[in-house]
Amino acid sequence: MNPPSAERLALPGPAGMLAALVETPASDGANAAPSGAPAAFGVVCHPHPLYGGTLDNKVAYTLARAFIECGAPAIRFNFRGVGASAGRYDEGRGETEDTLAVIHYGRQRWPGAALWLAGFSFGAAVAVRAAARACPETLVTVAPGITRVGMGDVPSPQCRWLLVQGDADEVIEPAAVFEWALKQSPAPEIRRFAGGGHFFHGRLLELRQTVVQFLTSKA
Repeated sequence: MNPPSAERLALPGPAGMLAALVETPASDGANAAPSGAPAAFGVVCHPHPLYGGTLDNKVAYTLARAFIECGAPAIRFNFRGVGASAGRYDEGRGETEDTLAVIHYGRQRWPGAALWLAGFSFGAAVAVRAAARACPETLVTVAPGITRVGMGDVPSPQCRWLLVQGDADEVIEPAAVFEWALKQSPAPEIRRFAGGGHFFHGRLLELRQTVVQFLTSKA
C-alpha cells in the first residue's frame, strides 16, 4: 500500500481555528476510490487533552490508517486548546462541537461521501456524543472514556458501530464500558482484546486489522 498524501490545515471551529491533518489514499492504491470521489471519509478524535492527547496519538493514527486502507480519506485534528488549536478544554462539550465542525468540513469537501466517525478513549466518548447529531454511517470507538465524559443524556448511536475494549484496561474500567455498551439500543458490535491494556501496546496491528475487517464486512 502506497503512503497517503498529507495536508496540514487550519479548519474553522466554534472556538477558533483547529489544527488538522487530512490524509488521502494514494490514487494508485489498491483500495483507493476514484480521485476526488471517495465513497466515505473518516474523522478521528484523539484522547484526553489534559493528559497529552493529540492527533499524533498512536491509536488515533492506527484508526486513520484503517480508514485509509479501506480507501477513505481520514481527518485527524487537535481539540480546542491542544497544539495550535484555539480555545480551552471544555470537558467534552466544546470538543463535541469541534468534532461537528470538522465533520462539516469533510462533508463540504467530499459531498455525498458517507461519514465514518472514530475515536479513542476521551475521543471515543466525544465521538459517541457527536454521533447523535452527525448521523455517521459507521462509528468506531476504542476504549471509550465513558467514565471521564458526561454521557447520561447522550442517545444511543443509530448506526453500524464497533466497540473495541481491552479487558485489562488500566485507565477506563472495562466492566463499566461493557455494562454501558450493552445498555445501548442498538448495542455495538464488541471486540474484546484479552489482556489488552488501555493504550494497546503491542496490539496496534491487531487493532488496525480488527477495524479494517469490520469496515469491509457486510452490515
